[in-house]
Amino acid sequence: MMANRLIAKSTGVELHDYGCSLKVYHWEVAKNVQLYGELHRFIPALASRIGVRVAEAPVNDRPRQYGQSKYNITRTIRVLLDLLTVSFLLTYMGRPMQLFGLAGLASGGIGFLMGLYLTLLKFITGADIGNRPLLSLAILLMILGVQFLVMGLLGELLIRTYYEVQDKPIYVIRAEE
Repeated sequence: MMANRLIAKSTGVELHDYGCSLKVYHWEVAKNVQLYGELHRFIPALASRIGVRVAEAPVNDRPRQYGQSKYNITRTIRVLLDLLTVSFLLTYMGRPMQLFGLAGLASGGIGFLMGLYLTLLKFITGADIGNRPLLSLAILLMILGVQFLVMGLLGELLIRTYYEVQDKPIYVIRAEE
């Protein structure tokens, strides 16, 4: 129940049981949803990204008669990592610079302000700043900021290439019935 709530909250698709293996899809949905790894449990969320209306019907779920469940803590960790992937795809697939650029500007800005503080401290008070861990942190944050910005730009280039090479539309418009 907690996993279903977490997945529903993260993906924006409310379902009773994401783990139910009985699923029915229209052939166009199955054709257009691309799965990688163990993303099969997130098909409803991925389908909603391409404009599909998702519904659920009750099924008669019988208790296991033989064997034991294969779910354990390592599967839970993999599901959480897949959820992180799906959340990123649903939110930033077409605009990775908005995520990485924001992180880069925040990191670089904080590093710059720390560096500015240390520079002013050096020039105003003459204090030795070379041995301060804050100097290393400021430099690290500025380098991370540049790296995040470059990752955002590379992400934008990859997304453009992904859509253009496959001649895929960036947006899917559902025809009203």
